[in-house]
Amino acid sequence: MHTCRNLHHSEKEHIAYFSMEMGISHTIPTYSGGLGVLAGDLLKSYADMKIPVVGITLLNEKGYFYQKIDSEGNQKELPVEWNTNETLSLMPNEVFVGIEGRKVKVRAWKLMVRGYTGNTIPVFFLDTNLAENSDDDKKLTSFLYGGDRKYRLAQEIILGIGGLRMLESLGYTNIKKYHMNEGHAALLTIELLKKSEISGMRADHFIETIREKCVFTTHTPVAAGHDKFDVALFRKMLGDFLIPDQIMEKITQDNTVNMTLLGLTMSKYLNGVAKRHGEITREMFPEFRIDSITNGIHPQTWVSPYFKEIFDEYIPGWALDPFTLRYALSIPTEKIWDAHTNSKKELIDSINNRTNIGFHISRFTVGYARRFTGYKRPELILHDIEKLISIAEKVGDVQIIFAGKAHMQDYNGKEIIKKIFQTCSEVNKKETKLRMVFLENYDMKLARMLVAGCDIWLNTPQKPFEASGTSGMKAALNGVPQFSTLDGWWVEGHIEGITGWSIGTHPHGSDSESSGDFAKDAKSMYEKLENNIIPLFYSNPEKWKEIMRHCIAINASFFNTYRMAQQYIANAYLY
Repeated sequence: MHTCRNLHHSEKEHIAYFSMEMGISHTIPTYSGGLGVLAGDLLKSYADMKIPVVGITLLNEKGYFYQKIDSEGNQKELPVEWNTNETLSLMPNEVFVGIEGRKVKVRAWKLMVRGYTGNTIPVFFLDTNLAENSDDDKKLTSFLYGGDRKYRLAQEIILGIGGLRMLESLGYTNIKKYHMNEGHAALLTIELLKKSEISGMRADHFIETIREKCVFTTHTPVAAGHDKFDVALFRKMLGDFLIPDQIMEKITQDNTVNMTLLGLTMSKYLNGVAKRHGEITREMFPEFRIDSITNGIHPQTWVSPYFKEIFDEYIPGWALDPFTLRYALSIPTEKIWDAHTNSKKELIDSINNRTNIGFHISRFTVGYARRFTGYKRPELILHDIEKLISIAEKVGDVQIIFAGKAHMQDYNGKEIIKKIFQTCSEVNKKETKLRMVFLENYDMKLARMLVAGCDIWLNTPQKPFEASGTSGMKAALNGVPQFSTLDGWWVEGHIEGITGWSIGTHPHGSDSESSGDFAKDAKSMYEKLENNIIPLFYSNPEKWKEIMRHCIAINASFFNTYRMAQQYIANAYLY
């Protein structure tokens, strides 16, 4: 691609990619879910494509949390113990940020993300656990999304302001674009403004210059996902790091400072993460011109070894050109089925070893795994448990796998986990053809097995709150169809009976106002499971295998981070 080559040959010019979390490997637990895994996948594709990108994130030395589920189904959060010295390299550089008038020292650890071609790009993990800092300040980079609003704002000061200062200290003085993955790093725009004042230029003149260099990606239509801080706390924490009045006026609403608004205001290129999400975001922020670049996944990270083997055989070069996965339609269906069977056996064996639940490889297996929170409606399939049992009795055995964490302060999410865990226990005591299990401590390692080993991938968000979602894309890469409400990426990836199935109404349909109706969506789900999906699985295996091939050819060939990276390069970085 000509644009990539030009960018690559500009050796001193870099794209700086800021993200509060990075999901690069399960051995580096500095991620909570989709936002971080998306960031890690995108950086891997940049490395594959030899794009000069540098990543900035926080160390999160205690991780997000290790999830334990007790016998009653209560989630317990434990620190994640991992050795930074084994995976990261400590840099000699140190910078300071001001927090509540204190000088807090920040250092950085480096990880080289290696691409499929052997090319590497650096990611720097910011760390305040230094002897010179107070005990409280040492902990500011300990837990991802931990603590109160004060803790969160301190982390955003470190990421945005400290991250920019660290880049300069490391010698990255020629940054072409600053890409903010959500509003957590938005304060970097004000740090850029401060630098302009030092150089003697008027702030209002320089604002437009800064906007030209900034890219902002928003990931959620959920109000709670947009960080807001009380004005008094904001001013207290930032101290003499003053934000010009003309900017404060634009980003302050109801006596709170909105970090999403700061990112939007100070960036030239703005985007949502799916076409539908772009529409919703434009409705939320009508004063801004907001584009959309639909999320993707890094194929080499998420492909099962069995599918990799047949892709290598039938589609040589697919790993660096995943668009060629459209040729999956030429792979014999028996090869597809054998790869799936091997992936499924690996998953079922792992589950039985972990839980002694007695799952069987021949049974229709549903996978549901993601963050547990209200709008994602993890319990939708359990709305009428007797109906679900009767479907299994009538049409064929059903196994359901649940996994996912609730944010430590999301008490409703924790209650949903508890309810599902207890329902699983109650159902499994009965002699029925329905079996269910909740797997604790969902992480990237478990996710890889789930997306490849289930027969169908379930997703049940309440519209329009799913920005994109990527787990169904990972499933599609492994020939697993998705069964989902039409929200996020599924509006683009869904072809009924070809790549999967829909639940409920279309977002642009005449009855879309009822799209969030829990009972109606559950009814739609049960009807399709009973009349379409499960009978097809058991009675028409050839048709099922065709659907699996189409998942790969249609969705895996498009919903990947190579296409996504090329769109960012063409639309945002060369803008």
